Amino acid sequence: MTGEEAIAYIHAHGWETRAPGLGRIRELLRRLGDPQWALKFIHVAGTNGKGSVCACLASVLEAAGYRVGLNTSPHLERFHERIRVNGEEISDEALGAAVERVRSAAGDMPEHPTEFELITAAAFLHFLERRCDAVVLETGLGGALDASNVIETPELAVLTAMGMDHTAILGPTLRDVASAKAGIIKPGGTVVSRGGCPEADEVFRRTCRERGAALTKLDLTRLTVRRLDLEGASFDFAPWEGLTLPLAGAYQAENAALALTALEALGEKGWSIPEEAVRRGLAAVRWPGRFEVLERDPVFLLDGAHNAHGMRAAAESLRTLFPGRKLTFLLGILADKDAGEMLDLLAPLAERVLVLRPDSPRAMDPAALCVLLAERGVEARPCASVETGLEAALAAAGEDGVICALGSLYLCGEVRSAWFKTH
Repeated sequence: MTGEEAIAYIHAHGWETRAPGLGRIRELLRRLGDPQWALKFIHVAGTNGKGSVCACLASVLEAAGYRVGLNTSPHLERFHERIRVNGEEISDEALGAAVERVRSAAGDMPEHPTEFELITAAAFLHFLERRCDAVVLETGLGGALDASNVIETPELAVLTAMGMDHTAILGPTLRDVASAKAGIIKPGGTVVSRGGCPEADEVFRRTCRERGAALTKLDLTRLTVRRLDLEGASFDFAPWEGLTLPLAGAYQAENAALALTALEALGEKGWSIPEEAVRRGLAAVRWPGRFEVLERDPVFLLDGAHNAHGMRAAAESLRTLFPGRKLTFLLGILADKDAGEMLDLLAPLAERVLVLRPDSPRAMDPAALCVLLAERGVEARPCASVETGLEAALAAAGEDGVICALGSLYLCGEVRSAWFKTH
């Protein structure tokens, strides 16, 4: 099976018509010899910041000398981004070989596994084949019934920033969402939480008590940001001083602090993570599409803010980096997101908005989005393509302007691909 054939096979098995549950993935992995039993996991769930925290953890562990698997979703530009070992994306050959084994095992199952279940199984096979010392494993959606939750008690469970998202699936309240995320807390486990959301924090504390898990909450009083600009951040996280992170978002120092708290917990469990590895690992972090600087004349930023919680963080970063400035935005939103709240956060910063349709069947109609922006006093117009939107944004912003593309991870990937094809 080629890499292209593997991806086509995976995408042919959507999850929308399947009941949530771990039965399929358990059976699939059983037929594959349960590769997950031979791997050690750091399991990461949350509403926002999961990918950035995973990237920080993987980079530092690699700098400490470990062979590290990283499984994240969705991808921005290329499917292979989802499965990496020490930063190296899975090859076409390895992807084809892993998915061929998965297809053979899944062929006569009474209920065929879903897309994400197939990816999870293929990733585990690849990480075992590459003899990974640790796997940083991001949940796809929720936690309790997410395919990644097929693992037993991980080395560490990490809960990132919490907010409202995927409410149609996870439930209408923050407690519902938090309860789904808390599903990654296993009996006797070690848990690190971002905190800061009282309703979610109470759910996590109660779940840890019930399951005999040890809970550590991020202590933000230890964090002092010394510098934040388009190059990234310099910060202290006591007792560490003078740490650097090449990620520009104002929220990224907090994500790094959560990763550091998680690394401390791993150190207490016997993992060897020297200070020098922490410094080198954080300084080497790369996480495209999260407040990524694509250009400086004019400034062109790309951010994966795809829900109200993410939009709030992006807006705070933009105010910090460009105080008093009005920006040109490229925007695309999925219809199942809280567009109203997202636009309320964006509107005060917008000089104009060029609206695009993300490459997703769930994309919100650009004309409808323009109407909502006009109601908030923002000049907005739809663009027929990403390329058209890029040209219009560059022309409108001029050399001294600031452009920011955001609103959907799908759009983020499209804009990034189009930009590097033409610049």
